[in-house]
Amino acid sequence: MKKKFKLEDLDCANCAAKMEEAIKKLDGVNDATVSFLAQKLTIEADDARFDEIMKNVQSTIAKVEPDCRLVM
Repeated sequence: MKKKFKLEDLDCANCAAKMEEAIKKLDGVNDATVSFLAQKLTIEADDARFDEIMKNVQSTIAKVEPDCRLVM
């Protein structure tokens, strides 16, 4: 399943790159792109575990940029 999500309070391009790299390493994630300019996350992940994967994605985002929120 491929979905797009809005990111709020993503402050720097370097943080976006770190997030993207960390999200791609999560189990069940096939591909991920974090756009600093568009403030968006595009993720392609396993359909059966999508909700679980998104919880891990939110945790990963918080570790890299504590003020950034994923709008679902």
